[in-house]
Amino acid sequence: MPRAIWKGAISFGLVHIPVALASATASQGVNFDWLDKRSMEPVGYKRVNKVTGKEVTKENIVKGVAYEKGRYVVLSEEEIRAAHPESTQTIDIFAFVDSPQIPLQHIDTPYYLAPDRRGEKVYALLREALKSTDKVALAHVVLHTRQHLAALMPLEDALVLVMLRWPGEVRGLETLELGPAVTKPKLVKSELDMAKRLIKDMSADWQPDEYVDSFQDRIMELVERKAKAGKIEDVERVEGEEARRSADVIDLTELLKRSLGGKPTSKAKPKAASKGTTTRKPAKTARQ
Repeated sequence: MPRAIWKGAISFGLVHIPVALASATASQGVNFDWLDKRSMEPVGYKRVNKVTGKEVTKENIVKGVAYEKGRYVVLSEEEIRAAHPESTQTIDIFAFVDSPQIPLQHIDTPYYLAPDRRGEKVYALLREALKSTDKVALAHVVLHTRQHLAALMPLEDALVLVMLRWPGEVRGLETLELGPAVTKPKLVKSELDMAKRLIKDMSADWQPDEYVDSFQDRIMELVERKAKAGKIEDVERVEGEEARRSADVIDLTELLKRSLGGKPTSKAKPKAASKGTTTRKPAKTARQ
């Protein structure tokens, strides 16, 4: 499994399913870093005053939001931090919708979810429930201080969390200003039949192993040849790690009943929680 970039829990009703989030994609592009040709040291970006052209030190930089042309409102770091949504370490489900209702243009980045801390059974139960109802879950989640709208959906044996763009970020199709020649075309049947036949003749199965980035391949072949010829330089790099947190599991059957407004099946005193199962208050939903 890819390295987990976030750990928390799926939350709906009073149910919490501990999960680990991992990226479902990997960038395959060629990264060209800037290097000083005299010393082969990395070259960064200077903070430069665009009027004077002089470099500005970090302590003299403040953050501003354009309010009117040429006029900015300056915000302090404390004000910006206070505006960040509360990080609850949960994927807070607030509704279940039919998958076709989510417009294609709203889909952004997919992530894989794996069960964590003995959450396998409840993870599988949610996956099968989504499959059998043909629904996907809409949820809020906070990653790196930013709140996201997301869709939780089953994919074969797994659950996938797809980040969605907020409606305000998506332009409507009306911005294309499509004319009647497109929206109400006068098509000749013979032309349409030929187009259908061409599509049929070119139809094939999805074969991802055959789809390659030829530019990347050519660049990496060139890099390999030059490296083998000894044309390679040492460049110092610095990397860091991020801290991560986790969440607990709680009894599923009882909380499903309570989430639905049902009564407990027994008046017997609750047993002590097992190592993999604990009970706690539901986490607060991230503020809208």
